[in-house]
Amino acid sequence: MVRAVRWFLLFCVLAVAVIELKARFDRRPQDLPWTALRLDDPVGRFTAGKIAALGEAPAQCRALLAAAGTRDRAAPPRRPAPTCGYDDGMILAGGNARQGGFAPAGLVTSCPVATALLLWDERVVQPAARRHFGTSVTAFSHAGSFSCRRLYGRASGAWSEHATADAVDILGFRLTDGRTVSVLRDWPGSGQDAAFLRDARDGACRLFTTVLSPDYNAAHRDHLHLDTAYRGPGGWRACR
Repeated sequence: MVRAVRWFLLFCVLAVAVIELKARFDRRPQDLPWTALRLDDPVGRFTAGKIAALGEAPAQCRALLAAAGTRDRAAPPRRPAPTCGYDDGMILAGGNARQGGFAPAGLVTSCPVATALLLWDERVVQPAARRHFGTSVTAFSHAGSFSCRRLYGRASGAWSEHATADAVDILGFRLTDGRTVSVLRDWPGSGQDAAFLRDARDGACRLFTTVLSPDYNAAHRDHLHLDTAYRGPGGWRACR
């Protein structure tokens, strides 16, 4: 009889724990790998992997961007070589009420990169700009996305995520008051510009699967490399 009571109490404890755990995950679906990505959810543990997975679902990806109110539009497919190109390119408009613009204009990235940039701008960059400068970012200075090349421009070896427009290089930011923040110029400092850049880098690590900054190596001394390489829903991420 005593043993039966103990088993019953153990069952009750486990049942309560399961119910509490389910309630927690119901409140935070972004922390489960199998739930659908919703752009109005808080950023969660699996958000970056879900964004990267949109590379296999371009229609879903574009629908998410349209529902978010962006003015981004589909780019024509581009396949200059069998190992390079994209079918899910987006021409990034930016510059609306929800986003900063891009300089130079006409930036084309894969749809997952466009999605990650939208959330990075809204959830990370703009709050950081208000926190450090009391103003907003009006433009992202960039060095482009698509480039049909291997890693570091080598003649052989693995292909860069730029080869499929699944990466973008951010050089700096222009603020509403006309000031600029440059990765090359301001990263080595210790003031608010450097602090802002590090906040932007750290926040990007929750949305992109690879984030490389000047802390990584000299090849990235002048930009933040952001990409959406897909390594599975719970795959590893690089943040340097």
